[in-house]
Amino acid sequence: MLKLLLAAFVAYAVVVAFMYFSQQRMLYLPTVPERALRATPDDAGLPYRDVTLQTEDGVRLHGWFVPAAGPRVLLFFHGNAGNVSHRLESLRLFHELGMSVLIIDYRGYGESGGTPTEQGTYLDADAAWRHLTQTLDVAPERIVVFGRSLGAAVAAWLAARVQPAGLIVESAFTSVPDLGQELYPWLPVRWLSRFDYATSEYVAKVRCPVLVVHSRDDEIAPFRHAERILGAVRGPRTLLVLEGSHNEAHVLSERRYAAGLREFLESLGALPELP
Repeated sequence: MLKLLLAAFVAYAVVVAFMYFSQQRMLYLPTVPERALRATPDDAGLPYRDVTLQTEDGVRLHGWFVPAAGPRVLLFFHGNAGNVSHRLESLRLFHELGMSVLIIDYRGYGESGGTPTEQGTYLDADAAWRHLTQTLDVAPERIVVFGRSLGAAVAAWLAARVQPAGLIVESAFTSVPDLGQELYPWLPVRWLSRFDYATSEYVAKVRCPVLVVHSRDDEIAPFRHAERILGAVRGPRTLLVLEGSHNEAHVLSERRYAAGLREFLESLGALPELP
């Protein structure tokens, strides 16, 4: 019996060590489904231009700027898998809503250099904000910061430090330790976690209106995460409920999704049209 207990303990310790050292590979998935860009906005009939950014720590990032006729600009942070070329359906929808979009690939994703880290993704977000507000001279009151899944944590981190017109967090989790503990209840995830991405903590510091978008069917980040994030917001807040899986709700509920986004944008108030 003692030998069996010892073997079980050793096996458990091996699993714990594996999970600890494998976290980065499990969290960041730039090659799923592939690292290379599969298409451009031109393939979706959208005008665009390539953007190259430089972060404060010297990493070169790639992104796209997709212009539109309206006065709002959306700063788009995508999830942990794939790259900007896997978000064309979202770029099309945002364009139809009259918003210009700046979307970037984090370091280590798509055509961006470097290796992804949590602090690195925050520096990437800061570089994107500076590109909009300084290089393109876009006023902060015209910018809506948007993040989906992992990108929601990045977007919330940024919005807590700058003053955009609004923040949209979609399919978000409260934090990596919270989500990891739910996914692996048999592991001491809160002790093991090397990442935070504390969305609920960040939104508590945001001073602009917040839209929380989530599906009740989300199989990765259960709906209770959206409820907790919404409860952490101290200012104006709105909940948009969708149907469908974590990665497909915005497509399967497109009409409700588009209407909810439009209503939120209108609630931010009118802006003078661009010259």
